[in-house]
Amino acid sequence: MDKPKIKMHLELFASLMRLLPPGTSRHKREIKVPQGTSVQDVIDEYNIPLELAHIVLVNGVFVCEDRSAHILEADDVLSIWPPVAGG
Repeated sequence: MDKPKIKMHLELFASLMRLLPPGTSRHKREIKVPQGTSVQDVIDEYNIPLELAHIVLVNGVFVCEDRSAHILEADDVLSIWPPVAGG
C-alpha cells in the first residue's frame, strides 16, 4: 500500500534551478512526497549532485547532520544552494 503524500516546497537556487520540474515559478515548486520522506530522499529524487547540495535548510534551519535522518513534514520548505564563491 502506498504511503499518503504530503505537500511541501522545494527551492533550488543558482545553478540548481535547472533541476526543478517543468512549470516551476522562479526557484520554488510545490511538490508532493510520501510521508516519511527525508531530505536526502528529495535530493536523490531530483538528481541533485551531493557535491552541489552544499547549503541545505528546512524552514530556514541549516541541516548539517545526516540528511537521511531529517524527515520532512507537510508544508516544510526545503531550500538548497550550491557552493558559492566570491570575495
